[in-house]
Amino acid sequence: MDRPLVATSGNISGEPVLTDNQEATTRLAAIADGFLHHNRPIVRPADDPVIRSIAGQPRHIRLGRGIAPLELDLPTGPAQPVLAVGGHMKDAVALCWDKRLVISPHIGDLDSPRSMDVFEHTIGDLQALYEVQAQSIICDLHPAYTSSRWARQQNLPLLEVQHHHAHASALAGEHPDIHRWLVFTWDGVGMGNDGSLWGGEALTGVPGDWQRKASFRPFYLSGGNKAGREPWRSAAALMWGAGYDWLPPVNGVELARDGWRKRLNTHPSSAVGRLFDAAAALVLDRTVASFEGQGPMELESLTRQRATPVSLPLAMDANGILRSDWSVLPAMLSDQVRSAAERADIFHESMAQTLVDQALGIQKTTAFEAVGLSGGVFQNRRLTEIVLELLEQHDIPVRLHRQIPANDGGLCFGQIIEYLATQQTFVEHGSR
Repeated sequence: MDRPLVATSGNISGEPVLTDNQEATTRLAAIADGFLHHNRPIVRPADDPVIRSIAGQPRHIRLGRGIAPLELDLPTGPAQPVLAVGGHMKDAVALCWDKRLVISPHIGDLDSPRSMDVFEHTIGDLQALYEVQAQSIICDLHPAYTSSRWARQQNLPLLEVQHHHAHASALAGEHPDIHRWLVFTWDGVGMGNDGSLWGGEALTGVPGDWQRKASFRPFYLSGGNKAGREPWRSAAALMWGAGYDWLPPVNGVELARDGWRKRLNTHPSSAVGRLFDAAAALVLDRTVASFEGQGPMELESLTRQRATPVSLPLAMDANGILRSDWSVLPAMLSDQVRSAAERADIFHESMAQTLVDQALGIQKTTAFEAVGLSGGVFQNRRLTEIVLELLEQHDIPVRLHRQIPANDGGLCFGQIIEYLATQQTFVEHGSR
């Protein structure tokens, strides 16, 4: 830019806002040419909230200053105060006692020492502020999540809640009038009950009793957690899985392909978020992302109009789970005759129609009162609004999040709701 650019706060990508003058000067020296400090210390970081209008209503993407701590009244409460520590990305924590629940402000991704410092500080702050000491902890089922590792070190009774059950329960907690749900939990990753990477699930039931009814044909991701910042890996999983000899212009792709063929360092996944990453890589040549979701956001921005969807075959697997087969998508996504905008339109339409096809298939055998949409994929306004329109044509009510983020920032709330629905006795630390 040829003029001064002023930022009123700063942070390393994915971390909480920097609050210490010296730390800000040191860590942001490569970004800022000058610093204007204040002589009043900042007690705690406070990110701004992020809100997006979807289907005519404001939806919270991130709980921040002026909104969080978010206090909610519940119809019932735990026998003893309980702390829910959320997941790993976009983390927030929740404290519940009596019939009160408080959700912390956005903390961020728990990848750095500073993020963990803020995570621990926030937990201490909440308990000190409300003069409540948690007697037990709820965490995600994934053993490698930093929040889960922290929870296991606290020598308190511990409950692990499956990632997508927490997403579904977070939505159900906002709509207690619904007693029989079909919730689509679409996101980037979450460990499933079978140890694979879920992320395109359809769950029926209620908090405390979720049953997996539909998903996607698994694809094999190379590189594990790298896929979130390297969308080419998701595209490669689809292209190679569909029989295409596709090599994007990135370092190490031949080695990755050889490992993929031998199933070395690959992980089966059903995550719709990774399908969106793959689409962005194939349509936009987005091979690397500076933040999770960058490619899908850019892909959504291209959409202009309704389109004729590609029909994904739907069939039941050996375990009774309806599976949508993505293998028909790579041909369309890589078709250079079509414009990028046209392919983006078709992809969004196809994913929306796939959800509706799954809902209608499940409806044949399982009754539900409403469809719910939860998980970070449904921050996509284009996808969500097409789904709403299509389901309305079949007279199927749809519920979206209102106050709670659909992304992993809402997991802590869902973990509390999941626990309260069953009032399970916590297992003692170390017994798992």
